Amino acid sequence: EPVPRPLYERDNDQLLDILPDIPLWVKCPDYERVDWLNKFVADMWPYLDKAICAQIRSATEPMFAEYVGKYQIEAIEFDNLSLGTIPPEIHGLKVCETNEKELVLEPAVRWAGNPNIVLTLKLLSFRITVQLVDLQIFMAPRITLKPLVPTFPCFATVAVSLLGKPDVDFGMSILGGDIMAIPGLYQFVQKTIKRQVASLYIWPQALEIPILDPATVAVKKPVGILHVKVVRAQKLLKKDILGTSDPYVKLNLSGERLPSKKTTIKKRNLNPEWNEKFKLIVKDPGSQVLQLQVFDWDKVGNHDRLGMQFVPLKFLTPYETKEFKLDLLKHTDSYDPQDKKQRGKIVVELMYAPFRADSGKLDGTQDGYSRKESGFDRTSDSEVFGGAGLLSVLIQGAEDVEGERHNNPYAVVFFRGETKRTKMIKRTRDPVWNEEFHYMLEEPPLNEKIHIEVMSKRTGFSFRSKEHLGNVDINLTDVVHNGRINQKYHLIDSKNG
Repeated sequence: EPVPRPLYERDNDQLLDILPDIPLWVKCPDYERVDWLNKFVADMWPYLDKAICAQIRSATEPMFAEYVGKYQIEAIEFDNLSLGTIPPEIHGLKVCETNEKELVLEPAVRWAGNPNIVLTLKLLSFRITVQLVDLQIFMAPRITLKPLVPTFPCFATVAVSLLGKPDVDFGMSILGGDIMAIPGLYQFVQKTIKRQVASLYIWPQALEIPILDPATVAVKKPVGILHVKVVRAQKLLKKDILGTSDPYVKLNLSGERLPSKKTTIKKRNLNPEWNEKFKLIVKDPGSQVLQLQVFDWDKVGNHDRLGMQFVPLKFLTPYETKEFKLDLLKHTDSYDPQDKKQRGKIVVELMYAPFRADSGKLDGTQDGYSRKESGFDRTSDSEVFGGAGLLSVLIQGAEDVEGERHNNPYAVVFFRGETKRTKMIKRTRDPVWNEEFHYMLEEPPLNEKIHIEVMSKRTGFSFRSKEHLGNVDINLTDVVHNGRINQKYHLIDSKNG
């Protein structure tokens, strides 16, 4: 039995030998001690062993089947497949904080196991057995749960990558003989394994394991802008007592929960002229439909619907303006035999402008330069980023915002004269909003800033119901050039926000 000795009695060489065995939670304060997790893995290991081995068998069977019948091979199968009785041990765990919708875990894993893995190869009349023994693995994986979604188990994918080359040590015996004793073979096998593992899984490359069906958690991104010009309507129904109507038009795209766009109200007019323009965000031009509804405005009570129509976006050619003169219907069933009443017509002009595939990039060149045969030619920012676009602002949350009288924070976004605000979250200094706002732009916001304020509002009646908790101005030039930024900002006029 070895005799324990205190560290101060050991010399430098002995201390250097034991340093790799000291757990990370001792050497690095970022790593936490997780004895509870090791106890959990130890209790679950007999069941994890069987589950993992079953996965290995199902994954390798089709691989082995490809070789059966070739090179005189009659069969390849496992005689024994067990990971042994010793579970892996986690020597420390670090949880990393990012600005993305993800959770990043970095455990330090060590496994000196006693697996019993015996593979049998039947070749002609010979039976060759290959056994894996004395397996040791030291590795530092990064496990990323992403994206975080409001559907149980609240993450869609597990991505596993390695922060460095793993240390893998094992023995291999064939027909009862240790082939790793052959001079030079052990080093060759070690280098080959490390090279192959590194080429597949060293960060930023990762093994992604889907957890949820992508269709259930996929969020469609905007792909273009629909330009709508409501021109006029003709021969509308008479709804008022005086034999006229006060029409206006509501328009929206199917599949969206955003508020409908509205034209102005034309008082006492059955043939109104609007010539008003609108922009709508398009996410799926193949399936989305523009919905047009004409209403008669009433000062009291509900507004009467005079008629409606639909225009599928798949009928539009990108960048080509098309005029539609549509007969208004009572409802969506245009073939209703009982609906004989003429409800008038509506005239609209539509143009779909998809986003360029290279939007948000500087055309692959630095500083806006593009190469020509005769030399270099400076291209202007307006030429590089020309065309309509979309500025998307996602307000994720705030930290350490504190008011003098109350803490019910909400955020207000100011840009180009538009003001948009998040919901208010009561009684917290660390609100999480995760609300997204869109600004449709004809030109890129070069040399412009967006202003964001964090406010607090008293829930009850008070003369001083609002408080300013901090603000920040964000320069949008980097957003235009990089396509996307995701950062934390210190709030001005705030203690620690």
